[in-house]
Amino acid sequence: MLRRFWSRSAQGARRQSDIVWLDLGDLGDLVDDSGPLEQWQDHGLGLLRTILSDNGIRTDILSTRAVTRWDQLRGQLAGYRMLIMNVRSYTYPVALQSARIFKEVNPDGLVLTGGMHATVALKEMEAVPEFDKICQGAGENVIVDLVRNPQAFPRVFMHAGARSMAEWPMIDRTLWPRPASRKLRRNFNWPLEPECGWGPPPVVTILTSRVCPWQCAFCNESSYIPNLGRRPVDQVIEELNLVDELYGPIGSVVIHDSMFFQNPSWLREWLDKYPRNANRAWPYWAAGRADTVRQWPELFESLIRETNWNVVSIGFESGSDRILRLLNKECTAEDNYFAIGLLDRIGDDMEREGRQPPRFWANIMLGTPGETREDAFETMRMLKSMKRAIPSIAYYAPYPGSALGYQLMAEGKSLMSEDNYHRYPNDEKVKGVDYPFYRKLLAGDFDGEINRGLSEAARRNTSALAGSLTKA
Repeated sequence: MLRRFWSRSAQGARRQSDIVWLDLGDLGDLVDDSGPLEQWQDHGLGLLRTILSDNGIRTDILSTRAVTRWDQLRGQLAGYRMLIMNVRSYTYPVALQSARIFKEVNPDGLVLTGGMHATVALKEMEAVPEFDKICQGAGENVIVDLVRNPQAFPRVFMHAGARSMAEWPMIDRTLWPRPASRKLRRNFNWPLEPECGWGPPPVVTILTSRVCPWQCAFCNESSYIPNLGRRPVDQVIEELNLVDELYGPIGSVVIHDSMFFQNPSWLREWLDKYPRNANRAWPYWAAGRADTVRQWPELFESLIRETNWNVVSIGFESGSDRILRLLNKECTAEDNYFAIGLLDRIGDDMEREGRQPPRFWANIMLGTPGETREDAFETMRMLKSMKRAIPSIAYYAPYPGSALGYQLMAEGKSLMSEDNYHRYPNDEKVKGVDYPFYRKLLAGDFDGEINRGLSEAARRNTSALAGSLTKA
């Protein structure tokens, strides 16, 4: 039985501790309406602050997303003796600047860091003298001892996490940072989260698994996340029900697993229990793969029809088999088209029944080194063949920890570095890639070539998708 939290008062501006946890992200994301995806919360931060609080260690919360200038953060950090940060590659520049500011205003203060970047790019972390402690690996089993007695640890150390997510406590969502402007507070629904077009607000983001067992060449997840048992279905439903009762009513759910549609026995239990035991079968966004959809089509269809899985995120990446092989995707274009055809058919049936049809959140990657124009045209043809899709298009980005990323870094072809890791949509990320071509492609300039061989209905779908370019 999960313990029921959230009896604690929410954090405010008044200091309650000499230890501060700094939430990382682009300046102003919790001030200005920069988009809901930039305003979603960090589950790693939520988990570790919850564990600290359960063990009697109080921390304050600040956020780089809640300021618009570095001098504002400087004033907020002054006077703390300890700074804690969960560092991802794309927040590394922000963490670096924050640590330097912290040391300037607190020369005797201590900076504790961990997170994905510490595992996949340790040399970069070690080169920063402001990072006093660097934890590689998961932090849930070490964070309490580290904060209580940091001097007992070497500067760099590795620690193993839990064997299963069932061992994790339920996150206290009031330990997440608040929106920092009156404008955002109006529609944010804190401690729940804002909607982004996938389902009605308020939104609950939740994890049921943390491991994607595939090893795509563009992804670094397998470099830093070890095998970890999935959360029991009953735990997931209990948390959703409790959040609904405390902060709801919930409008929709985002299951933030990298790969939701895996482990058929777990999925069948979800299929059985979620519609019966949840306070309501809330519509949800969740991710799958085209090859697993093809492997278990009946299970996929049942989940769509019976559990309100209304937005299906699939990393199609490319419509070209050559590029899919280069990315070590272990999927084929035929797998992609199978999944597209199946969801189209299910959607048509549900529309005839007067029900809301499901949609794809279609993840597409352009600009992979070696991609030809025809490869890109095949990808756009695949995207135009989808009846109901929200395109999410990104330029390939060579992050550390991924096989292809390491190769491009070694060859000196990466335009990303420790000073400019980012996820900005329009930035050029790899030397030698013809980005002007891709900008024309997404402006619809090559519709004639793309439309060859497509059905009349598919031809009517636009190729002008520059607005769908998103963070990598």
